[in-house]
Amino acid sequence: MYKVLVGEYIDDEAIAGLLKSDDVEVDVKVGISRGEILNIIHEYDALIVRSVIKVDKELLDKAKKLKIVGRAGNGTDNINIPEATAHGVIVANTPDSNTVSACEIAIGLMLASARNIVAANNYIKSGKWEREIFVGSELFEKTLGIIGLGRIGSLVAKRMKAFGMNLIAYDPYISDEIFKRNGCKKVETLDELLEKSDIITIHTPKTKETVNMINAENIHKLRDGVRLVNAARGGLFNEEVVAEGLKNGKIASFGYDVHTVEPRSECILYEFENAVATPHIGATTYEAQRNVGTQVVRQVLNGLRGEIVETAVNLPSIGREEFLIVKPFINLAEKLGKIYFQIEKAPITNIAINYYGEIAEQETALVDSTAIKGILEPVLKEEVNYINSKSLAEKRGINISINKKDHKYENYSSAIEFIINNEDGKKVNVVGTIGMNNEERIISLKNYNMDMAISDNMIYLGNDDVPGVIGAVGATLGKKNINIATMNVGRRENSAIMLLTVDSEVSRESLEELKRLSQIKWAHYLDLTI
Repeated sequence: MYKVLVGEYIDDEAIAGLLKSDDVEVDVKVGISRGEILNIIHEYDALIVRSVIKVDKELLDKAKKLKIVGRAGNGTDNINIPEATAHGVIVANTPDSNTVSACEIAIGLMLASARNIVAANNYIKSGKWEREIFVGSELFEKTLGIIGLGRIGSLVAKRMKAFGMNLIAYDPYISDEIFKRNGCKKVETLDELLEKSDIITIHTPKTKETVNMINAENIHKLRDGVRLVNAARGGLFNEEVVAEGLKNGKIASFGYDVHTVEPRSECILYEFENAVATPHIGATTYEAQRNVGTQVVRQVLNGLRGEIVETAVNLPSIGREEFLIVKPFINLAEKLGKIYFQIEKAPITNIAINYYGEIAEQETALVDSTAIKGILEPVLKEEVNYINSKSLAEKRGINISINKKDHKYENYSSAIEFIINNEDGKKVNVVGTIGMNNEERIISLKNYNMDMAISDNMIYLGNDDVPGVIGAVGATLGKKNINIATMNVGRRENSAIMLLTVDSEVSRESLEELKRLSQIKWAHYLDLTI
């Protein structure tokens, strides 16, 4: 039974989800004092916070059982990430909880400013009726420049593609595959985007590189009559420069939800009817508020149960769509990793993880961490997790290399290969792939080619390549009431291996029976649930 402390408010529906879990005991202590949380945190496996509770070294030193901290929101300023990582504690936030809401406010501002909706609304409510003074501009076939093609920028791209817009994007930190997937032409420089766009929307964090991206030095690069949208962070576009552009007609309109100073009652932009402003309401939807709670609960439960925490900030960051692509390989890598210490006992000196084909084109850092966790877990048990696996390996003197190959492994579209060297001078290699319906498959083990689905319970045999072996193995297991589900044979010269999936656990006694067969050189039971 895991104990979860909810120290700050989350949605009632999210709390209900926690309470329904059979393996979780929940204490809701909204508004808990610093002194109290320090006195009781040693009892808990998980902690849920928003922005008030400080998760610092003092708290983490006392949190002896803590496995995960869930931040109900995006920012993690109140959490000491390096200290949490050093303590082996996963920190997860909810970056996707408001992505749709943020995307939709950006599109709403784009439409409102292009069609003069706010000005027309105010005009008609003042008792007047005219249409000619509110001539707007269609979005159809206009070029939309997207600065930042992350979670929100990608959503905007997909939706505006349906409007028939031409999409270009600038993001030096995103792979070419993401541009293709979102139907965006990649531009190599910000200047190129500024020069080619009819409408520009920005979706980046606020950093030294992104502050004042539209400034006095580059405003002349904009097309005449360009329309700007900022629903990301205040200050990404210089407000004074934008105001001057609105005044002289360089900028046709500006839609913005975020401000350099918040809250505020005065702004140079307020005097312009073609500047449409909202008071930072991008995440202010019923859905977003509910999603914050339900998402943080889901991530916390995943962390407690040893499953992948998609939004862990002290694990490699990955977008939801990218995660869906690599997720099957994450699970595959962990299972393949668990094989080594079940067939060899010597300490490891080197681990090489090789990616082939399409998977080599993806961000695989999360797969790397998971693979190493899988390799070490049969020995280290709960001591190893997704965030500390690499550091634990390095502390044990294990050299790790990650290699992306620009070719396929034989005829497989994607494959992962582990090559593990040990202190006895032996080398163990195992290769796996994802088949139809996301089926996890082993395609090579110790340089013996095969192709079979991975099961929780497997038997790995080395045997003489002579008649009668398969029958003898089947008969032996049959006597022990162990049913063989599938069998695959790998052959090389005069030797062979057999890999069997079975419907139940295999006892030590049953394994010894197999070893006593004259044709069998070795026998290992592979339990991939450990």
